[in-house]
Amino acid sequence: MQIILQEDVEKLGTRGQLVEVAPGYARNFLLPRRLGIEATPGNMKRLEKMRATFAKKEATEKEAAQKLAELLAAVSLTLKRKAGENDQLFGSVTSADIAEALAAQGFNIEKRKIALADPIKLVGEFDIPIKLHREVTVSVKLAVKKEE
Repeated sequence: MQIILQEDVEKLGTRGQLVEVAPGYARNFLLPRRLGIEATPGNMKRLEKMRATFAKKEATEKEAAQKLAELLAAVSLTLKRKAGENDQLFGSVTSADIAEALAAQGFNIEKRKIALADPIKLVGEFDIPIKLHREVTVSVKLAVKKEE
């Protein structure tokens, strides 16, 4: 089944792109979430107009992401967690914890944009990549300290 994407879908395609997907994936995921529309002849004719609006939207989103990246580059976070004798944390620091710490400093970042490969389980300093836009990624410094 052919779908015209209305939003960027990771590992599938970008906004305005025509992609071939399984009918169930389109029917159960893409269409209900308004991530894409069916590639009917009428929608194919509207595709060029849609691409122009997508390009404008893309430019404004990228510009906003770059401004936010400049602000985030100067941010450093400190989290205190309980830890054992050899600096092993009881629990871990996840992307949700980092998003919460950023929100406390006034930055509203979704936790899924925080590209943390694995939860942090040790005391120390880390660089946390945050993917604000497809082309804009910024690194935030995080210090995990032992709670006294």
